[in-house]
Amino acid sequence: MKVTYPVFIKQSGEDFLVYIPDLDGYTEGKSLADAIEMARDYIGLAGIEQEEKLPKASTYEEALLIAKDNTEIFDYSDGLQTIVDVDLIEYKRQYDNRAVRKNCTVPYWMTVKADEAGLNYSRVLQDAIAKILNLNYNTTN
Repeated sequence: MKVTYPVFIKQSGEDFLVYIPDLDGYTEGKSLADAIEMARDYIGLAGIEQEEKLPKASTYEEALLIAKDNTEIFDYSDGLQTIVDVDLIEYKRQYDNRAVRKNCTVPYWMTVKADEAGLNYSRVLQDAIAKILNLNYNTTN
């Protein structure tokens, strides 16, 4: 499912500040491309959190009115207005496959042997979890 939302981007100093009126969301980037990517990430996360409850996208005129009504902190209404799209199914798939840091404790002597053998601790742990849970997990990645 693909969604699109109007987004305002305005440079402030070296940063590019982003306002997503329909989600009342704010983010920023270090460049214009980064700001658009951050807007995409914001919308994608909102899609995961709110699932089917995402608001309908505003028109250009409606988004501009919302931005003009919300100028107490920063006036985005005269910034660049663009449309940002997100494929929520693809975003969720990538989000679910992101790496998550987990710390574990093993005996020192075991780390010595594992280091000597050149083992990749993350791969060993992933393989072990997949085996224990009988998961069909591709271990070549």
